[in-house]
Amino acid sequence: MSVIVSSPLLRQALIADASTSAACGLLMLLAAGPLASLLGLPVPLLRLAGLALLPYAGLVGYLGLREHLPRGMVWAVVIGNAVWAIDSLLLLMSGWVEPTRAGYAFVIAQGLVVLMYAELQYVGLRRSREAFAV
Repeated sequence: MSVIVSSPLLRQALIADASTSAACGLLMLLAAGPLASLLGLPVPLLRLAGLALLPYAGLVGYLGLREHLPRGMVWAVVIGNAVWAIDSLLLLMSGWVEPTRAGYAFVIAQGLVVLMYAELQYVGLRRSREAFAV
């Protein structure tokens, strides 16, 4: 398994991703009812997304606190973020939901933020160096 020494950018991007994912996850989980009315998104979707974000935030936060990281794990986070952003766009195009204008703005904004984190993590990964056993 390839191990890297995490660049400062990668660590910061992972911590920021973990922080916003935890906050957004808690908000969607605990306030799904009021958010559903405001956003025009189904309560179960909001709760499930919120519930999914919490363990993700824990894992990404843990990675952000470590200096040595498995390269494959970081790639999984980058790819997972890209998939989440694409899925957000597909959700809006699917016709499965009928969001309000605020709902469109919310889904698009969170998709763009997640895509930004994927990009920052990718650049941070490229700036990281291989760790060599001593």
